[in-house]
Amino acid sequence: MSDVTVRLVLAAAVMAVSLVMASSASPSSSPSAPSHDYGDALRKSLLYFEAQRSGRLPYNQRVRWRGHSGLTDGLEQGVDLVGGYYDAGDHVKFGLPMAFTVTMLSWSIIEYGDQVAAAGELVHALQSIKWGTDYFVKAHTAPNELWTQVGDGDSDHYCWQRPEDMTTSRRAYKVDAEHPGSEVAAETAAAMAAASVVFRRAGDAHYAHLLLHHAQQLFEFADKYRGRYHESVRVVKSFYPSSSGYKDELLWAALWLHRATGSRRYLDYAVDNADDFGGTGWGVSEFSWDIKYSGLQVLASKLLLEEKDLSSEQRLVLEQYRSKAEFYVCSNMNKNPGGAARNAPRTPAGLLFIRAWNNLQYVTNAAFLLTVHSDLLSSLGEPLRCIPDDDADTSDTGGEAAAEVVVPAAEVLAFAKFQADYILGTNPAETSYLVGYGEKYPRQVHHRAASTASVKQEKGFIGCAQGFDDWYSAGGDNPHDLVGAVVGGPDGKDRFRDERGKYIHTEACTYNTAPMVGVLSRFMEIQRQQGEQDL
Repeated sequence: MSDVTVRLVLAAAVMAVSLVMASSASPSSSPSAPSHDYGDALRKSLLYFEAQRSGRLPYNQRVRWRGHSGLTDGLEQGVDLVGGYYDAGDHVKFGLPMAFTVTMLSWSIIEYGDQVAAAGELVHALQSIKWGTDYFVKAHTAPNELWTQVGDGDSDHYCWQRPEDMTTSRRAYKVDAEHPGSEVAAETAAAMAAASVVFRRAGDAHYAHLLLHHAQQLFEFADKYRGRYHESVRVVKSFYPSSSGYKDELLWAALWLHRATGSRRYLDYAVDNADDFGGTGWGVSEFSWDIKYSGLQVLASKLLLEEKDLSSEQRLVLEQYRSKAEFYVCSNMNKNPGGAARNAPRTPAGLLFIRAWNNLQYVTNAAFLLTVHSDLLSSLGEPLRCIPDDDADTSDTGGEAAAEVVVPAAEVLAFAKFQADYILGTNPAETSYLVGYGEKYPRQVHHRAASTASVKQEKGFIGCAQGFDDWYSAGGDNPHDLVGAVVGGPDGKDRFRDERGKYIHTEACTYNTAPMVGVLSRFMEIQRQQGEQDL
């Protein structure tokens, strides 16, 4: 199917989406639910990444309350590791979530770059990706060597300081052939491969080639020297341990390298290892920096539309990937036959609720995957099919198996919109969980820099413990809004307390916001098309 045909199919789906949105597709849809300015939310989302920058800030830095930080990172180990992103409200640079953030930013631009450009935000989006990939280029110091962390989470969490005042350890940690870390090496390969697609489309062929070169080397390293990341870099185990292992990241990276190169070698890898690595076996209800199965299954499904000359074996395996992708979509929509055991939990108001700690990371990722998959279904002209479990207990139904549930593509998109709108303020607390958007949003985000006076205003040094006394424990709002950050969000009963100490709910992470860039861009486009139809 040509790009033009795909665009016409998606445009034709807008009216169907509008009708579904007005119906009962959303858990608690209401005719009086407010509309949102997705373009404004998109602009704010991209601003957030500038607040998370480490290193020497550029002249065009828009978040003016931040200053240079981490300027000696890597010096002790004899390597330049200045730059990159702080993952959340502290000052450790964790390689795995940073790479996932860049992968999701890149995927957002690959899918919806035209919409981001229409909003006048493409330059900022490219800058947000490049700030991460420039760091990865530095951190990949040899074919089989990748520096994966700067700082120590334990000592960092004992202090409440601005990044410009850091006195905690800036020791750097790496993985190599003797101390492998396949998850982080493969995720960094995926990030650089996805980013290479973005920069090639943007006309920067030289930079795209550089990123692809590093991505291919990192993938070979991750695959040849297999090992668990947190077993080699033990200090990460309390913060970003990998529960799913590295096989999902290897499949994920192979698919991104296939997309970046067009090489059948990487497609063959994803097909040949699909069963052994769990790609066509794992049906899960979450997608995150740790568990990539749902994301890679959605990505593989797209090859059914985009890839030409597939062999019968390849098509069969890709259909199996798609089946697991649709288990994820159905689970999030509560459409899988078989009850609660096969569907993701929700709050009473309908928000997906996977885990208590930083739950909105799972929601933003789900909104993104459902948006992408609904577009694929629309392009294929097919509905979502939620298949019953062949092994399910049928004693309660008189021995009769549950029926298949068929869901229109527009309803999938409407559910993604419901989740996004909940984040933007259409929720029982009437609070936007994207900071800076709307009239009511978190003002006490758990974030060292945002909660402390800017170094440009209060130039005196703030010590490790002093920050806790003077700023962390202080009542009142943060001096600076962490604009664009998506915080952890409400509890399982839709309740939210805006308190700095409630870090499970008020801390924000880069990988919370990254997928929202794509989601907001897509709904901004739909909003524009609806406006044109009204005219």
